[in-house]
Amino acid sequence: MLAEMHIQGLGVIDGATLELHPGLTVVTGETGAGKTMVVTGLHLLGGGRADSSRVRSGATRAVVEGRFTVAPDSPAAEVAGEAGAEPDEDGSLIAVRSVNAQGRSRAHLGGRSVPNTVLSELADQVLAVHGQNDQLRLLRPGEQRGALDRFAGGAVEEPLAEYRRIRREWLDVVRELSDRRERSRELEREADLLRHGLSEIEHADPRPGEDVELVERARRLSDIDRLREIASNALSAVSGATEESPDDTGAVTLVGQARRSLGGAEDPRLRELEGRLSEAAAVLSDVGAELSSYLDDLQADPAELERILSRQAELKQLTRKYAEDIDGVLAWAEQARERLQGMDTSEEALAELAAHRDRLAEQLVTHARVLTAARVEAARRLSEAVTEELAGLAMAQAEFEVVVRPQRAGAGDQESIVVDGQELHAGPEGVDEVEMRLRAHGGAPPLPLHKGASGGELSRVMLGLEVVLADADTVPTLVFDEVDAGVGGRAAVEIGRRLARLARSHQVVVVTHLPQVAAYADRHLVVDKAQETTGLTHSDVRIVSDEQRVSELARMLAGLDSTETGRAHAEELLSVADRYKSECGARSSAGG
Repeated sequence: MLAEMHIQGLGVIDGATLELHPGLTVVTGETGAGKTMVVTGLHLLGGGRADSSRVRSGATRAVVEGRFTVAPDSPAAEVAGEAGAEPDEDGSLIAVRSVNAQGRSRAHLGGRSVPNTVLSELADQVLAVHGQNDQLRLLRPGEQRGALDRFAGGAVEEPLAEYRRIRREWLDVVRELSDRRERSRELEREADLLRHGLSEIEHADPRPGEDVELVERARRLSDIDRLREIASNALSAVSGATEESPDDTGAVTLVGQARRSLGGAEDPRLRELEGRLSEAAAVLSDVGAELSSYLDDLQADPAELERILSRQAELKQLTRKYAEDIDGVLAWAEQARERLQGMDTSEEALAELAAHRDRLAEQLVTHARVLTAARVEAARRLSEAVTEELAGLAMAQAEFEVVVRPQRAGAGDQESIVVDGQELHAGPEGVDEVEMRLRAHGGAPPLPLHKGASGGELSRVMLGLEVVLADADTVPTLVFDEVDAGVGGRAAVEIGRRLARLARSHQVVVVTHLPQVAAYADRHLVVDKAQETTGLTHSDVRIVSDEQRVSELARMLAGLDSTETGRAHAEELLSVADRYKSECGARSSAGG
């Protein structure tokens, strides 16, 4: 929950600290005192758009700081942890948003600078603001479907996730089939080039590394005379006399003479050297034998050299077209085979792809039906719940209705499926359209909200809807910004009661002008304004209780806080509200 909020340099508020109650906190004050700056501050804390016009005149920047109490294993704590934010010593989480006079903003969470999106993700977990703008959004069909899904919870969330998963697969196949058909000629030309290249490579049948091996063999055959000379000279030096040099003495003979000389010595050191010479003689013999074998194999073979040069030329044709070396050519061939498999434009391949598309479409239809059924059931429950709320808001004859109807596909719609004989648009949210309607009284037809309700009725309808939706909301803190506009009398009392009930399961913050609502507060904050010597309006926020609270309610009732009648009425409102909250608490305890 939001334990505390500090505002500095925002609108008419120079500096103020709001200590919020875990239950119902109301914010009141005269018109123009700056009550809406409280909600503006909450929007900024939630990563909302920064507006430089909100910076107080004469101030360099506006700063909003919020202290949130979050459980260590909560989604909010997870968001903070991923951003590297550190909780305070008492376990609370500090969020800060600043906006300078030029409109640039900065965000901090847990002592770390973070993008505004992180504050937005945190707000999604801990804070829900319901205001006049939210009411206008709920008049849009897409928002109405979203509100219904939020009310339904897991009953819609799970089938919707399955529907989206199948839809993604289905769209991939639909697009691939369309792409293959539209690009069949282009793909066929590309396939011909790939097949021609593969035919060339397969005909040459190169081996991995063959080009490198042929270079070595060709170099040896081309340089055979010089290699023979080198090997012969080495053999002569090692082994001694050859046919060309019969009188030469080789290293083997010389080492043998040295061994024999040392073998007759009685000195141990010389006999030790004789053993080492024996090892050297063995090595020289091995080298001589290998040189002889090398010379025997080193035969001039012009035909073999010609064959190697011809093979090199053949492989050069491949490396010129497909890659720098034979290993690269073989890799190109493998990629070409894979590409050919994925671009099969034959009638058989297209028919198989079309069949796969149809199978996925059948699965999509099944999931769409399940999703629609879940929404219809949720719409029935939501209609009943909001209608019941309206009865308590002085609209006893009114009936709220949520209609779920199929979204028909337009001409040429590429994302359409047939459900129960109807061609419907399969959008990312399903095949359903959702419309909220109001029947003002028994004889009236149900009309869309923006047509079926007056301004005051619409405010009450929206409040009833917000209360029902908020009751199903998992976020701990709910903020209502003057959603009671245009309401008074008995309906205002009922609004206060509903918010008081809601505050038993949520932290609720309400900006209101109605004393009947303010009377139900667990904590009452008043925004006061005063004229400074500079001519600027200055506002502050204070907690009121006891006599101060009676005076504030009297002011809200009659515009005056000193009349006996106004104070008596205020005291009566507080007494009625206290009794109601006590009764709710007793019923809750008995139920528990």
